[in-house]
Amino acid sequence: MEPNTSGNMQHDDDDDNDQCLEIATMEVHKVVPPPRRSTFEKLKTRLKETFFPDDPLRQFKGQPVKKKLILGAQYIFPILEWGPNYSLKLFKSDIVSGLTIASLAIPQGISYAKLANLPAIVGLYSSFVPPLVYAVLGSSRDLAVGPVSIASLILGSMLRQEVSPTKDPLLFLQLAFTSTFFAGLFQASLGFLRLGFIIDFLSKATLIGFMAGAAIIVSLQQLQALLGITHFTKQMGLVPVLTSVFHNTNEWSWQTILVGFCFLVFLLLARHVSMRRAKLFWVSAGSPLVCVILSTLVVFAFKAQHHGISIIGKLQEGLNPPSWNMLLFRGSHLGLVVKTGLVTGIISLTQEGIAVGRTFAALKNYQVDGNKEMMAIGIMNIVGSSTSCYVTTGAFSRSAVNHNAGAKTAVSNVVMSVTVMVTLLFLMPLFQYTPNVVLGAIIVTAVIGLIDIPAAYQIWKIDKYDFLVMSCAFLGVIFISVQEGLAIAVGISIFKIILQITRPKTVMLGNIPGTDIYRNIHHYKDAMRIPGFLILSIEAPINFANSAYLKERILRWIEEHEAEVDFRKQSSLRFVILEMSAVSAIDTNGVSFFEDFRKAMEKKGLVLVNPLAEVIEKLQRSNVAGDFRTPDSLYLTVGEAVASLSSTIKTQSSNHV
Repeated sequence: MEPNTSGNMQHDDDDDNDQCLEIATMEVHKVVPPPRRSTFEKLKTRLKETFFPDDPLRQFKGQPVKKKLILGAQYIFPILEWGPNYSLKLFKSDIVSGLTIASLAIPQGISYAKLANLPAIVGLYSSFVPPLVYAVLGSSRDLAVGPVSIASLILGSMLRQEVSPTKDPLLFLQLAFTSTFFAGLFQASLGFLRLGFIIDFLSKATLIGFMAGAAIIVSLQQLQALLGITHFTKQMGLVPVLTSVFHNTNEWSWQTILVGFCFLVFLLLARHVSMRRAKLFWVSAGSPLVCVILSTLVVFAFKAQHHGISIIGKLQEGLNPPSWNMLLFRGSHLGLVVKTGLVTGIISLTQEGIAVGRTFAALKNYQVDGNKEMMAIGIMNIVGSSTSCYVTTGAFSRSAVNHNAGAKTAVSNVVMSVTVMVTLLFLMPLFQYTPNVVLGAIIVTAVIGLIDIPAAYQIWKIDKYDFLVMSCAFLGVIFISVQEGLAIAVGISIFKIILQITRPKTVMLGNIPGTDIYRNIHHYKDAMRIPGFLILSIEAPINFANSAYLKERILRWIEEHEAEVDFRKQSSLRFVILEMSAVSAIDTNGVSFFEDFRKAMEKKGLVLVNPLAEVIEKLQRSNVAGDFRTPDSLYLTVGEAVASLSSTIKTQSSNHV
């Protein structure tokens, strides 16, 4: 299309309520097709942008072979990158932070194992081996690894639907280890295949609602320990739990309630102090261990186990026993462990591991590779499943304490692990008299922070549909179950995406007076329509899912425009201009859309403005290509199109006269 110039067009004063518009003369620039590329080159670019947006191989370019080997080893084992430069100064910081998070990890490990319906000792096992694996493979300096409340809750609730942890504890333990293996396998596969974008389908609204609902369910479940109830429901819903609580009032123990209330208030006060003053983070971090020590001494001194207060009992001493012989890869429960591993793997990556690592990396201005982190966490869980551990990830509470305590490297995880090892070898008899009610109070204090009311209010202000998604996740978890609530929320989120794809936004553009800028007339009140033109902007790719809708919607724009023209006796519609800057791609149906739409236009002209490279390429290869090669069919901007076509209209009018 050769450059040309346009003249001026002034609207008739006789037109009802139309303001006079003058289209300035301007140069019309040619729309050129993109450079030719082979199918292989296009596929290579697309795959690279999909799976390797960070271009991890760029550091190897131009390097000698020896350097490439070193960089490759450092990429796989990040410890080789920072390890050679490690110093005593760094170790002083790491040992303080490691001991600090160990004081939190020990009581939390025991508590979360109880939450997952597993022996308490498994929680300590899971705080010993996984941190060592992560220290070698992980790239975050602040992530503190161990069991987390949500993964524990999901694991326990999903497995308990088919197997009772009290009637068949060995099978339940085998299923837990096998689920951990599949969670790790799934996580490592996502990282290795660079499919981390899959976990992005869990939106922020979904996670906020899910976490709040899960926090309430977890807290309600602790009423068994806080009230001293012996016979308690195995269901997770709000109604069954409250029904169980009030149907068993005869089992309530005032001694247990008194102890639980005192320690719960103490833990909440400690948490409040740490939230108000960041420098006092150690108050909240150390309070669970203080509670465990004090409650254990009180129970031991007053023989409270004989007065209605249940205790943990004797725990096995020694390091993690191997458990690879306990993994079940066949039988009737295989589907259950695969599903449980999938769900716990995704949740522990999305809500805790990757998100936490990126958060603290941003605070310290360093980069965390999400795919490497998924591989590290996945391998950590695979190894853990063979060493009597259940699902672990980067815990937010422990990572926050680790960060505030001044952790410099992943050695803080090693220090924590060594501290847990010493506990497993020498200190286990001290936990024999620890009351279960204190563990329940620790869990309630830990999960209450998952209820993020300010974030929920922010979602309500920004997007009502997202608030609906969040509410469905919350109510589904509360009234149905953890996994069903999550499934409902994910389903509604996907429905939103499908709706946006199948019903793309199309807006009418008008001219900002005195400029060649065209904007949405419903957004900019000064924007004015151009007589004889219908200017529309399509703001989405055109494909098989939305091409029929777009055709119907644009034809309705035309009908409404013509009806208004007849009513107001304005200039008839001569051109429909489609602004296509936001149309990033089209498929075969998209090409057919233009062909069918052009036929439906009758004597009106169809003009495309700023079609992108892929759109131009596919139009050129189609039968409809010739229709868009004429000088008056393709323009670079809406202003140039209106100016050029207005000049054409004026010339034709002069010839008729």
